[in-house]
Amino acid sequence: MQSITKLGIFTSGGDAPGMNACIRAAVRTALHAGKSVVGIYQGYQGMIEANFHEMNSRSVSNIIQLGGTILKTARCKAFHTAEGRQKAYDNIKAVGIDGLIAIGGDGTFTGAEIFSREHNIPVVCIPGTIDNDLYGSDFTLGYDTATNTVIEAIDKIRDTAASHDRLFFVEVMGRDSGCIALNAGIAGGAEAILLPEKATGIEELCNQLESAAKSKKSSTIVIVAEGEENGGAYNVAKEVKARFNFYDTKVTILGHLQRGGSPSSFDRVLASRLGFAAVRHLLSGKTRIMVGIRGNEIQTTPLEEVLNKKVFKLSEDMLEMMEVLSI
Repeated sequence: MQSITKLGIFTSGGDAPGMNACIRAAVRTALHAGKSVVGIYQGYQGMIEANFHEMNSRSVSNIIQLGGTILKTARCKAFHTAEGRQKAYDNIKAVGIDGLIAIGGDGTFTGAEIFSREHNIPVVCIPGTIDNDLYGSDFTLGYDTATNTVIEAIDKIRDTAASHDRLFFVEVMGRDSGCIALNAGIAGGAEAILLPEKATGIEELCNQLESAAKSKKSSTIVIVAEGEENGGAYNVAKEVKARFNFYDTKVTILGHLQRGGSPSSFDRVLASRLGFAAVRHLLSGKTRIMVGIRGNEIQTTPLEEVLNKKVFKLSEDMLEMMEVLSI
C-alpha cells in the first residue's frame, strides 16, 4: 500500500451527537502527522458531486460541543450503483484523496466496504449512530447523549403524569435495537418497557399495568421502542385504552429530538478517542476496519465482520431487573 498523503473524511446516514468531536480529532490527528485533510460534504452524495473542502486546524475550532455534523449528511441512491461509485472515485482521485475516514452506521459501512474493494482505496470506519446497534463496539457515538435526552424527557413527563394520574406511552428511537429504550426506561423508572428484542404482548403489558394500578401508583410510564412488535406507541395505547377505560392515556413521540443537542462528556471523549485511533490505523496501513471500544480499550473489527455478525447488547440481568424494579 502506498503511503497516504491526503485523507478524506465524511459523515453519512443519520446524524449523531459526537460526530463533530470525532471530525475534530481525526482532522487534527492527520494534520499533526503531516497529512492533508479534505472534508467531504454530504457524505457519498458529496463524493459524486465533488463537494470537497480543504480543512486545517482552525476548520474544526469550537465544534466539539456542537450536535449534528458540520460536514452535513445525506442519503445517496446513486452510490448504490457501480456508475455512481465510479464517479465518486474519479472525483476523489482528481483532488488527490488516497484514504478515507467514514463516520456513520451500517449503511455507511456497507457503502465504504464495497467502495474500498472495488477501487482499492483504504478506508477506516467509526461507529456514529444513536441506536448503538453495531457489532464490535460496546458503544457508538451519540448513544449516551440520546439516552440522557430521553431520560430528561421522561423526568418531565413524570411530573405531569403524577399530577394528573395519567398513563403515558413514550416512544423512543430504536427500529432494531432496544438499547435506548431499556437503559432510559430503567433510569427513568418506567413501569414497562417494550423492546424489539423481547416480545411483550398486549395481554402481558395489561397484566403489568393492572398490577401498577392495584399498588396505587400515582403515575405510570411505558417506554416503547419504535421497532417493537405491537406497532408503536399509538397502537399500543389504543389497545390498552380499550381494556382499561379508567386510564387517562397520553402518547408522546420523542422522535428526532433524540438526535440533537450538545454531546455528553462520554460521547465527546469517545469521539475523540475513536477519531484519533482511526487516523492512526489508516496511516499504519489498515483498511476496511471499524474502530470501536470494548471494555475501556479501543479495538478494531473487520468491516465484513461488523456487517455480518448479529448484535445483541441487552443483558439478561438488565431485562430481569427491568421487571423486578417496576413493581
